[in-house]
Amino acid sequence: MRFDLHCHTTASDGGLSPKELVMRAENMQVDVLAITDHDTTAGIEQAQASAKHLQVIPGTEISCAWHAFDIHVVGLNLDIAHQGLQQQLSLQREKRELRAQEMGRRLAKAGIDGVYQQAKQLAGSAPITRSHFANVLVERGLATSFNKVFDKYLSRGNIGYVPNNWMSIGEAIETIHQAKGFAVLAHPTHYDLSNKWIRKLVSEFAELGGDAIEVAMPQMSKDQQQWLASLAQQHQLCASQGSDFHHPSTWRELGRGLQLPDQCQPIWLRWQAL
Repeated sequence: MRFDLHCHTTASDGGLSPKELVMRAENMQVDVLAITDHDTTAGIEQAQASAKHLQVIPGTEISCAWHAFDIHVVGLNLDIAHQGLQQQLSLQREKRELRAQEMGRRLAKAGIDGVYQQAKQLAGSAPITRSHFANVLVERGLATSFNKVFDKYLSRGNIGYVPNNWMSIGEAIETIHQAKGFAVLAHPTHYDLSNKWIRKLVSEFAELGGDAIEVAMPQMSKDQQQWLASLAQQHQLCASQGSDFHHPSTWRELGRGLQLPDQCQPIWLRWQAL
């Protein structure tokens, strides 16, 4: 079976509606798809109603603060009706809004006016993210790509960066567990951390009660996968996989190139055993 347990829709910063995403996943012969929008579960019911040939796993991706870094924890197989989960996600969205407003003020002070307003319009009813700001700045011609926007404007030390105000990793894990879900450390190699700090992150995540780490993702080398698999084994964590799909591109595709090393214990075996 083909599992993709990390993707986004227009309910957060994705480019496809939940229905469109499911249709694309089915065309890519994905069997199990987790919808993991940032700090919301708003797209899941539409995705589940649209699915004909695959199973939709309810999830979310929660932004967390860890040693001044933005770290993401994916919740999988959630009870999305759980009141505590929805309260915490609502608080996260309020924090996102306050952070976005401050980003807009800092960019305006540097002479780049109206970015918050455009980003807010682009986000619509979805939680506003730095990706919405990046879209606006690229459209204005201030950078040629997302990576260059973040490097020049939105990353630490630059004019549009605002320190995060998210919940802690422990709070995210507790919130996910209360909603009967499984907590997964998202894309450990994507945080611009040294190997030493990644090991520290995985160790603390396990100590706090996390369930799994993402081991297989697009554009990840076999050596990286094997190293993450060894960290998962060392800390008795399961493994997950996902494309982190946001929109059609040549770099990331739903279900493509996702295969866990043989020594991994797949996270989906945990909920299948329930």
